[in-house]
Amino acid sequence: MIEVDLRNANLTGANLSGANLGGASLSGATLREANFFRADLIGTSLMGTILFMTDATNANLTDANLSFANLGYTTLNYAKLLRTNLSEAQLHAMRS
Repeated sequence: MIEVDLRNANLTGANLSGANLGGASLSGATLREANFFRADLIGTSLMGTILFMTDATNANLTDANLSFANLGYTTLNYAKLLRTNLSEAQLHAMRS
């Protein structure tokens, strides 16, 4: 398995739709307004990551670590969050 290390990377606005980032390290990265539609993020480390206004619709976040992440206004519609660590994560929803 190839290990992907994107710690502290600036991936603002990146289109990672359908990407396989299972087991990758994205801790501390900036992923503002990124697109993770149907992405495979199984076991991915996103600890302390900025995911503000990111689209993670249908993403698989099983066993991912999102502790201390900023998920403000992130779309998680139909995302798989089995055993996902969201401790101390910041979650803010849009008002209708």
